[in-house]
Amino acid sequence: MFRTALRNVLAHKARLLMTVLAVMLGVAFVSGTLVFTDTIGNALRNQSAKSYDNVAVAVTTYADQRNEKTPGITAATLKKIQGVDGVDTATGRVSGFAGVADPDGKLIGNGWSNTGGNYSPGKNGKDSAYTFVDGTGPVAADRIALDKETAKRGEYHVGDRVRVATNGPVKEYTLSGVFTTEDGAVNAGGSLVLFDTEVAQKLYLRPGVFRDVNVSAAPGVSAEKLLTGVKPLLPKDAEAKTGQALADDQAKQIENGLSGLNGMLLAFAGIALFVGVFLIANTFTMLVAQRTKELALMRAVGASRRQVKRSVLLEAAVVGVIASVVGFALGLGLATGLRSAMGLFGGKIPAGPLIISPTAVIAAFAVGVLITVLAAWLPARRAAKIPPVAAMSSVHATATVKSLVLRNSIGAVLTLLGGAAIVAGAAKSGSTGRTVIAVGAFLTLIGVIVLIPLLSRPVIALVRPLLKRLFGVSGKLAAQNAVRNPRRTGATASALAIGLTLVTGISVLGVTLGQAVDRMTTDNIKADYMVTMASGGPLDESALTALQKADGVSAISPQQATSLRVKEDYHAASGVAPGDVQRLFALPTVSGSIDALDKGEIAVDEKTAKSNGWKTGDTLRVTFDDDKKGELKVGAVFKGNEMLSPVLMPKNVADAHGSRADIREIWLKMDGGASDANEQALVKALGDNPGMSIMDRQDIRDMFGGSVNLAMNIMYGLLAMALIIAVLGVVNTLAMSVFERQQEIGMLRAIGLDRRRVKRMIRLEAVVISLFGAVVGVVLGMFLGWAIGQTLASDIPEYALVIPWDRIAVFLVLAGVVGVLAALWPARSAAKLNMLTAIKTE
Repeated sequence: MFRTALRNVLAHKARLLMTVLAVMLGVAFVSGTLVFTDTIGNALRNQSAKSYDNVAVAVTTYADQRNEKTPGITAATLKKIQGVDGVDTATGRVSGFAGVADPDGKLIGNGWSNTGGNYSPGKNGKDSAYTFVDGTGPVAADRIALDKETAKRGEYHVGDRVRVATNGPVKEYTLSGVFTTEDGAVNAGGSLVLFDTEVAQKLYLRPGVFRDVNVSAAPGVSAEKLLTGVKPLLPKDAEAKTGQALADDQAKQIENGLSGLNGMLLAFAGIALFVGVFLIANTFTMLVAQRTKELALMRAVGASRRQVKRSVLLEAAVVGVIASVVGFALGLGLATGLRSAMGLFGGKIPAGPLIISPTAVIAAFAVGVLITVLAAWLPARRAAKIPPVAAMSSVHATATVKSLVLRNSIGAVLTLLGGAAIVAGAAKSGSTGRTVIAVGAFLTLIGVIVLIPLLSRPVIALVRPLLKRLFGVSGKLAAQNAVRNPRRTGATASALAIGLTLVTGISVLGVTLGQAVDRMTTDNIKADYMVTMASGGPLDESALTALQKADGVSAISPQQATSLRVKEDYHAASGVAPGDVQRLFALPTVSGSIDALDKGEIAVDEKTAKSNGWKTGDTLRVTFDDDKKGELKVGAVFKGNEMLSPVLMPKNVADAHGSRADIREIWLKMDGGASDANEQALVKALGDNPGMSIMDRQDIRDMFGGSVNLAMNIMYGLLAMALIIAVLGVVNTLAMSVFERQQEIGMLRAIGLDRRRVKRMIRLEAVVISLFGAVVGVVLGMFLGWAIGQTLASDIPEYALVIPWDRIAVFLVLAGVVGVLAALWPARSAAKLNMLTAIKTE
């Protein structure tokens, strides 16, 4: 039986090639994902460990320049740490945002990972954290050093003048040296600027104060002993850990961070494999149909049902092994490609070997072989049931009425249960509702897959008159052939339906969210420009002062983050410019007037006012950020604006209770609206600062909607693999159909159906099956898109369901094109059949 199985594998190379492709793609995705995440995880862990190579104890604090209550590590405390028995060196560190301008004045790096720190030489005149490849470290106020990659991108050499932006005005420094580092920010595509320690302390904290301290041990001294000696010297807000403990913590964070990416990629691999099941089952059904007489003869000469079944499953196992080997090799290439592609998104993965873990190898082969064998189980079972008498004819068992009734009943129950769960999930909000919807979606998909053979007859019957009218006898025959074997048609259509369900659902959700975000910006914003720090951090007060003096500014207001405590509840608040804020944002009032801000009163959004029982004219006893108490009068209640905090107060009130303004954004309206000239006026006013981002209204819309579009495009790309497998399924089904109808096609040729119309018949059959699957998928996808959207509606005030009919039309057209392309080979084979040979075929 083993020799028979191997012979059959080699005898049907073309048929089995499509099965190998389907399994191979799924295995490649699984193995590639596991190898990719293992590789980058190992590289990041090694990098993290290297950064703590010379650190026995690390002291961290939450010191903040804007908060005097966080003292950090003073120079006196650092000196005490340096005096602890067993300490070799103790180095104080401060850090913050620092952006370097390239020769064109643009920011080098991605903003969020552009950092600055202090150069702290030890007794030997060197800082062990950095290895200089050119020049020396900065030991004067007007000197800086740059990491090697940033210097290369900026074309800077030692002695050049470099413009550097921090939270204040941009300044020029002389480049004293270029270094290499294991700093994670640099490897993430950012930059690192080193300043003299005193300069860095003034920029990022306070003179004489450090945020962190790295302690190295003298030879023979353990990290635990140092930790015991250092801890009693630290202020209350400081935390000390061994370097090994911190490296372990970062390794866990890296692993947790990669688990989400790993799960998403494996989910798409699972979808592709699930779709592949239908292709594999169809392939083995076709092979069993071709070998009906052979299998029956084997039964007649003594082979048991178990042996026949085992023979078919053994074929599947051989195919699975071959597909797994090829798929695993492709997976290694995919992992390498993904690693390289990370650079396109601004990420830089540290150097390191490709990690091929036993888990990845076992998972790849287990998935490939098990999926193939499981998919072939039903065809193998049918093969085993072929009675020996079938050796004398081509007749084999057809599905009984009882089995069809049972199948359709199970499908109906699953579909109803799944639909009810989806509706119930849509009625809930948040992750709970989405979890219920996920369960319902799975049940519904399974139910529809079971019911698809039953659905195929009435649905395809609707288009039969149209096909006959447009294409004559070819159209009529195509419609009849499409439902001749409902189970096979259903299996093929199911593969397309699964892919189109997901693609349509993602499209409905993505377009709906995109338009909600678009309305949120266009309906809520009147301003022409928004200015922010590229790092996402706060703007310096000097930026507001500079922009107030810019040419053409007609209205300007910061959004200065602060908060109020009323009784025991904290409420986010924004310090804004009275008189200008209503010209920059849409603030329709429910009661009172926004002009009340001019009188030192506050404005509260409708939702917050309602939940707290506040109304216009109420006086609230509040506690400010500096813990001082006071009273504020509610001067207006306004409809919520997603761009602002729920409580608005005059900027001067916020300034009176904060040591330093926390300005997150500055909004501006310009004479003549957004234009190149007005943007240049703002750039000039800010001193051509590369660390600041100036966005017009379209840029703001793109910023909020860009992540939605990016996520949709990634998902489309990942789902493309499932659709490719579905196309192979259509090819398989048509090839099987042509094989079974050789005699019939020969008769049609004999009575006058020419080759052109035979090809048209096969192509139309493919289009009908493809469109049937696409329609089922589109309907399910819209239903799921609506349900998931309902769980998000409460968090998105501008949410309203949008059906992207244009995209759905494209999907249906592409499904038709898929049918035409998939029919090329089967149609050509059918047209080339010799009519006399075909007529004699049994």
